[in-house]
Amino acid sequence: MIKVIQEEYVKKESLIDNLILNFEGSGLQLKDARNKLKIFLLDDVKINIKSFKIPNLVNQIIYRFVRKGKAQRSFEYAKKLHQLGINTPSPIAYYEQKKRLLFKRSFYVSEHLNYDLTYRDLITDLDYPNREVILRNFTRFTFELHEKNIHFLDHSPGNTLIQITPEGYKFFLVDLNRMRFRKLSFEDRIKNFARLSKHQEMIELMSDEYSKLSGESYEKVVNLMKQEVAIFRRKIENKSKIKRLLSLRKIS
Repeated sequence: MIKVIQEEYVKKESLIDNLILNFEGSGLQLKDARNKLKIFLLDDVKINIKSFKIPNLVNQIIYRFVRKGKAQRSFEYAKKLHQLGINTPSPIAYYEQKKRLLFKRSFYVSEHLNYDLTYRDLITDLDYPNREVILRNFTRFTFELHEKNIHFLDHSPGNTLIQITPEGYKFFLVDLNRMRFRKLSFEDRIKNFARLSKHQEMIELMSDEYSKLSGESYEKVVNLMKQEVAIFRRKIENKSKIKRLLSLRKIS
């Protein structure tokens, strides 16, 4: 097993090793989808360990020789975000299991973050307290990402955690393995909102705030944002149709 551990956690290396070794049979499970996410105690520190599923054969070769694996990217991108002044749960380590020609399992370890809500709560609860204020603050946060040349490719409802503090709202990015650090065009910036909501009032509110921040006209921002949301929704619907057709064929 290959591993990289943050300097301040090196003294706890053997404890982290043990948690990785016993991952399947211990910990409090938060998510069990393509990838598993669990909470563990590292002495008195609560941590998260994300276990990425073994990639398909092609990606096993690519991650072995060509491209960095998801756990390594998550770890390195978290450090980069902190350098740029963007919040994300503090990275602790990543582990990778590699065989001769193939890439197998990998794990990303980070500090656990207590949060009050996610962006998704603003979609599901239209009466959430101070909802408009939070949405405008979230739009400012997204604008800050863009100004710092951060293109978060998985900018979707579950990937921003929000803390409510006496000073205001703090936003934390999670699921970091798909990210680019480059200058974004105006089209790239607005397209980055496409996954966030199909609700017209949310699109219009975020467009209003982004237009004020960017200096672009509201009409230009809102028209492009609506267009990009529609394109994304069509892709989702088409994928669902294909899955349904394949399911029907299997049944027949």
